[in-house]
Amino acid sequence: MASLIGSYSLNFALVCSFLIIFFSIKNFDNQNHLDSKIISLTFLQFFLFAVSFLGLVMSFVYSDFSNETVFNHSHTTKPLFYKISGCWGKHEGSLLLWLLVLTLFIFLFLLKSQGQQKKYRILTLLFQQVIIIGFFIFVIKTSNPFTYIFPAPKEGLGLNPILQDPALAIHPPILYLGYVGSSIIFSSALSATTLNYISKEWAQHLKQWVLVSWIFLTLGILLGSIWAYYELGWGGFWFWDPVENVSLMPWLALTTLLHCLVVLEKKLILTSWVIILSIATFTLSMCGTFLVRSGILNSVHTFANDPERGLFILIFLFFLIFLSIFIFFFFHKFENKNVITFSWLSKETSILINNWFMMYFLSVVLIGTVYPIFLEVLSSQKISVGPPFYNKLIIPFLIPFLFAMAIGPKLRWIKSELQNKIYLFLFLIISFLISIFIVKNSNTDFLVNTILVSAAFYLFLITARDFFNTKIKNLSQNLAHFGFSLLILSILFNNMFSTEVITNLKVGESYQSKNFKINFERIDTKKNQNFEAMIGKFSIDNLDGNIEILKPELRIYNQPNIVTSEADIKTNLLNDKFMTMNLVQNQDYFNIRYQVKPFMIWIWISVLLISFGGLTSLLKKNMKSKTLPTFLITIFIIIFYIFYKGLQNPNIYTPDVNIKKDIPNFKTKVFDTNNII
Repeated sequence: MASLIGSYSLNFALVCSFLIIFFSIKNFDNQNHLDSKIISLTFLQFFLFAVSFLGLVMSFVYSDFSNETVFNHSHTTKPLFYKISGCWGKHEGSLLLWLLVLTLFIFLFLLKSQGQQKKYRILTLLFQQVIIIGFFIFVIKTSNPFTYIFPAPKEGLGLNPILQDPALAIHPPILYLGYVGSSIIFSSALSATTLNYISKEWAQHLKQWVLVSWIFLTLGILLGSIWAYYELGWGGFWFWDPVENVSLMPWLALTTLLHCLVVLEKKLILTSWVIILSIATFTLSMCGTFLVRSGILNSVHTFANDPERGLFILIFLFFLIFLSIFIFFFFHKFENKNVITFSWLSKETSILINNWFMMYFLSVVLIGTVYPIFLEVLSSQKISVGPPFYNKLIIPFLIPFLFAMAIGPKLRWIKSELQNKIYLFLFLIISFLISIFIVKNSNTDFLVNTILVSAAFYLFLITARDFFNTKIKNLSQNLAHFGFSLLILSILFNNMFSTEVITNLKVGESYQSKNFKINFERIDTKKNQNFEAMIGKFSIDNLDGNIEILKPELRIYNQPNIVTSEADIKTNLLNDKFMTMNLVQNQDYFNIRYQVKPFMIWIWISVLLISFGGLTSLLKKNMKSKTLPTFLITIFIIIFYIFYKGLQNPNIYTPDVNIKKDIPNFKTKVFDTNNII
């Protein structure tokens, strides 16, 4: 019943799109104010998509296996939390969630833009409806979440154990809020360009939507990185996986756009930058959708392997790109460069330099992601582009970028001088001396790492100094830049001082290194309703006499028939102790990987600080200056505690093997009743 209601609601929502378009065109020139019918229909459309999505959720909750999506991705013994998150755990439900967020954002846009020009609001709504209709057709034609199965199976097939995790359960909705939020930016930019409505006031209005999208995208990337760190078993948090990259590229474009809007709301310049980046952000989000759902990329993060879906998204993407290019070249009026000038030593120049660096980083990530795809198509040759490629191309440019980030905010608009800036040179010397002291104690490239650590420390010291300034002008900027400097420093120290031991051990054997001794004490077994676990008990004897106990696991699942390696991680403020174990085939040995990873938790904290920088900018106009810091600190502590506990207690779950073992392997949508148990 829930699936039936969801299916009808989904179709009625499409009818609302055509009604919205009809009344919007009718209202475009006829009245001075926005017709109330348009807002009512927009809310109705959102409500219908919400009912449709709720219908899918209830189908999962009540295990309605007559719904093919539920059958493929759920099971009666799954906990309620994973039943609900299973709605967006795979392709069909995730697209329905995408549509729900699209309609939510355009409804909120109409409510929040009442002070804007009527034609601008209507045109933005029309562009957004084009996107909604495109995705609706995609859902109905290739990814219907309400496909009916008859007769209904008694049990479902469950979900991959790797995907049943708290961090990954909330990762897609948060990431979608970032992705789909960029659609409003896209529609708004096209509307403002068509109407020649670009102004300082419009920039302030658009900035709020950019911040919302940027905050959620940042948090979504963070959650995905945390999940990859403790679940995939290799001990890293970023491997330049293509699917990781397709979330990073819109983030880079959004960050650049945010800096351009800072200039545009002060001076009416960089309008071309703003329009192009607004288009590029949503285009990159759509590219990510295409790559993840087409089957082109082979990654643990991908949703599907269906060329038909990929072809539809590709055609729709090209349509939006050509529409954007047409509007930009035929309607955009380029600013007169002779009217507004600024010195080479000014805040405008520093932001332009920032833009070019960010565009370079974006280009590197884009080429590294799509080049293997084009090479395989053209020559049938398969290659992989990994960390060495990105490190060699990004690190040399990251150094001047960090220096520019440190100095740029200290400059004034139009023209600046370096008078009374002695502390800038003083901090440069201090950061250089600190970096020499640190790098000489590591076994890394001395010259490159000394300069890189110096640049990161320089940004860190300058932004930290501003927190002690009672007249701090831009708390949000300072928080974000301080968080970024902390992120770079944490990654550098993590890379420079991490230690790793990979060895094969039998029960009762030990491994001795310079700094610690690993003792393989015993193997325990644990039988759960859904898996059997082999739990290794290891004691780590450190030089300081401290003994730590680590208990990594091997979990053997029956349905699906899969073996997972579960890391045991001991986290504190200084380092993580990370251990995994794997069985060496046909031997009594276990392959042991033990890592000491310094400053891991500071990587997560730094990204939270960057996000809170954006949140501060978003809220500062609506909250008193004395209330805002208290509010932010409270929220930060709560989120940090949740993340910290999540790292300590990851949760993996699959259906009960005793219930699932007799389920037939259905391969078609119409089933032979003789095979139903």
